Amino acid sequence: MDKKVLIIGGGLGGLFTGALLAKEGCRVEVLEKNSIVGGGLQCFMRHGELFETGMHILGGFDEGGTLYKICSHLGIMDRLSVRPCDDYAIDTITYLADGRTYDIPKGREAVVRYLSSSFPAESDGIAAYFDNLYRLTQEVDLFYLRKNSQQVTLHSEQFLWSADRFINHYVADEQLRELLAYMNPMYGGVAGHTPAYIHALINVLYINGASRFNDGSQQLAEQLVDVIENAGGRVYAGDGVEKIQVDDRLVNHVVTKKGKIYSADYYISDVHPCTLFGLMSEGAFSRAYMNRLSEIPNSYSAFSVYIKFKENTFPYINHTCYCQEHVGMVWELWKYDESADWPYGFMYMTPPSRVQGRYASRMLVNCLMKYEVVEKWSDTYTGHRGREYEEWKQWCMKRVIGKLGKLYSGFEDTIEFTLASSPLTIRDYYGAKEGTIYGFSKDCHNMALSQVPIFTKVRNLLLTGGNINLHGICGVPLTAIETAEAIVGRNVILDKINCV
Repeated sequence: MDKKVLIIGGGLGGLFTGALLAKEGCRVEVLEKNSIVGGGLQCFMRHGELFETGMHILGGFDEGGTLYKICSHLGIMDRLSVRPCDDYAIDTITYLADGRTYDIPKGREAVVRYLSSSFPAESDGIAAYFDNLYRLTQEVDLFYLRKNSQQVTLHSEQFLWSADRFINHYVADEQLRELLAYMNPMYGGVAGHTPAYIHALINVLYINGASRFNDGSQQLAEQLVDVIENAGGRVYAGDGVEKIQVDDRLVNHVVTKKGKIYSADYYISDVHPCTLFGLMSEGAFSRAYMNRLSEIPNSYSAFSVYIKFKENTFPYINHTCYCQEHVGMVWELWKYDESADWPYGFMYMTPPSRVQGRYASRMLVNCLMKYEVVEKWSDTYTGHRGREYEEWKQWCMKRVIGKLGKLYSGFEDTIEFTLASSPLTIRDYYGAKEGTIYGFSKDCHNMALSQVPIFTKVRNLLLTGGNINLHGICGVPLTAIETAEAIVGRNVILDKINCV
């Protein structure tokens, strides 16, 4: 093809979409407002230590997995340094109230055996739950890179149950129900609202094989940039789009912060739709369309703590760890109360390096948090939020480290330095409304409101990224395929991916 495509935003969605189009012969240009491209793939260096900002846990990179196939199609899989998590425990979940820890092994059959041995009275329900969990994922053809010839996809009744209803349908034990929902922090689930298919896709993705990047996720962004630029395209960082000129339902050109003008045949937005609205010229979208998208609730944000360890003081852990104060909180981990025992739960991990030894050099801790917690500082910007905000961050870090001290005796003594980020950091760095980490919330009671099509009323403007359809390391590249095929033709890319 000889189409010119301009992509607004160089996050995971923009880079995957751009790489797929570049491989099809499109002339691709990407404009990114930050000085480093990658969105959630970006890393930063502090005190000689590399920290990831968002993409910490991988799924689908095992041979034959969805991301393995996509990256192989792009010719970059063998250039990525990926470390599989432990087979005996892709994740562990610890409850502080009773000190019990559960190890979740890799693979469907192994998980069923492990949980059935831990909860023998629920063995039949466990088997039925996993049978139906995997069945739900089969209803999403793109998850398995299958072509879908149907114009309207019909789903089973359970597909649009709420995730908690789906779990509770098969098991009665309260502790087991909590365990089956432990990945809630990976999709910001809300009891009674998050669809069962979201729960199924995330769980199956990681149960089939969890892994991590050695030495950070920025390497994936760099490889995607290479695909684009080796095909003759360009990726520009540090000059974001400030205006999108639309005439007669067609984008005419865009203007960047530095005053540069770019034009193309097609334009693709990888920014939050509500951020996109602020860039469009007057009348580009109808007021009804903008109101509809502006009213969709956003998923949670997060408070994150980054820790550098003193040398040879804390063991490297080759899987992700989840900690919860007690049973009954898995759907409410976002709750924040300074007078109570916050945080009620969190996820933590020790990212690996290519020469990983016995000891970890760093740790990342993520706590779900609503944007409203930091809303009173919403008019501030990074580095200039004031003393009250900095004191609040220090208080939060102290609480998180205190919880880790309950898990590991003498934990504070292993720390060389700490820093933290809040929902405001995510909002300002990614341009994500309310600092959302999973895009628009999905609601099983109003899926029409939850689904945002890749097509817009502006005829040469398409959407991609974590706010469209599915989020995360697997969902965003799948949406990128849909967006790219809207230009190059239906199933053109899927056919080639499946031929690798």
